[in-house]
Amino acid sequence: MENPIEHLDLGFVNFTKHPKNPSFLVYRFTDVERANSFRDELISNNITFEEDTEEKKQVTYTLFALHKKHYKKTMQMNFKVEGQHKKPLIPFRLLRWTVLLFGLGILLLSILSYCKHMTYLNQQTEQLK
Repeated sequence: MENPIEHLDLGFVNFTKHPKNPSFLVYRFTDVERANSFRDELISNNITFEEDTEEKKQVTYTLFALHKKHYKKTMQMNFKVEGQHKKPLIPFRLLRWTVLLFGLGILLLSILSYCKHMTYLNQQTEQLK
């Protein structure tokens, strides 16, 4: 009997094993622009693939099946495509810089506090001698 957990898909990554041929991987994209970028990357790197679409729960997936021997290269291309189409975590530039400067200020205060506390501890140690 086949292990059902092996094909469990929680959707954290956009690739999975091919359901019928274990020597193939399937990448899936819900966004048409990401799928087009991934297709362009595959073509520019001369990687053979098969493409299909699938309707699932009112979402259309663009699927790319390719051989496992291209795994490392296609993962790099996948990261590149995701990076090109990624939205920033903090969308407003002013808020982004405010959070960064606040974090750096807290870090600076903690370093200064550590240094001051160490000099105080050194003074206390010298008094005990």
